[in-house]
Amino acid sequence: MLQPLSRWFRRSGTDSAGAETIDRASLPRHIAIIMDGNGRWANRRGLPRVAGHRAGMTQVREVIRACDELGIRYLTLYAFSTENWKRPRPEVEYLMRLPEEFFRTEIDELVARRVQVRFIGDVDRLPDHTRRVVDETLRRTAGGDGMVVCFALNYGGRADILEAVRGLMREAAEGRLSPDAVTEAVFDGYLSTAGIPDPDLVIRTSGERRLSNFLLWQSAYAELWFTDVLWPDFGREGLLEALRDYQRRQRRFGGLK
Repeated sequence: MLQPLSRWFRRSGTDSAGAETIDRASLPRHIAIIMDGNGRWANRRGLPRVAGHRAGMTQVREVIRACDELGIRYLTLYAFSTENWKRPRPEVEYLMRLPEEFFRTEIDELVARRVQVRFIGDVDRLPDHTRRVVDETLRRTAGGDGMVVCFALNYGGRADILEAVRGLMREAAEGRLSPDAVTEAVFDGYLSTAGIPDPDLVIRTSGERRLSNFLLWQSAYAELWFTDVLWPDFGREGLLEALRDYQRRQRRFGGLK
């Protein structure tokens, strides 16, 4: 069984170690993470790939804890992409069981912390047992007024954009929306991330230097931070390192400063 979430969320005197170097007045409002490298982590240790996914799940808990402690308002985690269905069937089946195990084990602690969990992606394609847990998690955390943790599950950035375009076209065809009225703000409302601000910082682990179809529209002006560290080794210190780098940057959004 996965260890209780309370182990990772419990506050103590050592929880803030390293956080004193972070300027809490200039934190990103929204962090998005491409959690990459679980399979390679396992391969380097002579373990099956599923062992890497399990190890990676512990880092999900640690990063949620660190973000909550720092006061990050939104965290989006790329859990399963539309392309991940191409992986070997046993691995896909295992990945579809991980959310079930994670949320059933940790939901009480998330509710107690007033975390609101959201999901983006085509959840209708998920196996029934995974969808039931998604529905239960949404129901149990709907009233959370604290941190928002968004899991991208069967998510693809291109599919997200196409679905938004279809929604706009349906509205226009039915006479409820003029094409001239479509602004970026209107378009945002048709994306799966409606109501969530664009990410300020996108992190990718494992040494890859690409977005891999993740939040393509939303990341237009996000700061990108890449690390060679594999996701199961990332944890709290990896997050703090990314935040230190982020706070050394000057965001211009296309202008001059």
